[in-house]
Amino acid sequence: MSKSVYSYIRDAWKKPDESGVSELLWERMQLWRREGTVVRLARPTRIDRARSLGYKAKQGVIVVRSKIRRGGRRKSRYIRGRRSANMGMHRITPGKSLQRIAEERASSRYPNMEVLNSYWVGQDGRQKWFEVILVDGHHPSIRADPALAWIGNANQRGRAERGKTSAGQKGRGFRHKGRGTEKNYPSIRSHANRGK
Repeated sequence: MSKSVYSYIRDAWKKPDESGVSELLWERMQLWRREGTVVRLARPTRIDRARSLGYKAKQGVIVVRSKIRRGGRRKSRYIRGRRSANMGMHRITPGKSLQRIAEERASSRYPNMEVLNSYWVGQDGRQKWFEVILVDGHHPSIRADPALAWIGNANQRGRAERGKTSAGQKGRGFRHKGRGTEKNYPSIRSHANRGK
């Protein structure tokens, strides 16, 4: 059985140096650095990944590229009398992954749409870029599509902000079940407030 076009694209992204994808990314990122934080695209950069995550080239579905600054959080220096070891300036990391933050920024830019999923497209020393798939759950073509109509339900409002996307569920510890994950369900915060 012959391989599909999507499988060749997927193999090229798995080994970017051998396939020439890294040279393409190097040229593209020079333009991406000068663009805004959230940029709407005509088509996905990685069509194989977008299709596997639910993207369809139809009305009511868009793709945006979201730019996020890499590394830990920048914290200002504590200016009162304090030992530098106890200032807590370095190694202060965000509680959410950069991918989740990218999804939230895209969601706030398009408030009438919900985040379906997202995937990595590139990074340099300072920034990471993710492409986010957004769906308008109330568009007639989406409501008529059985594969995407569920995103228009009331319980799907604010998916990115509530950690309901794939990246959000990973950050909340929902990739694993059973022993060791007792405090993850239904959420870490609600489990902490259970005895109060």
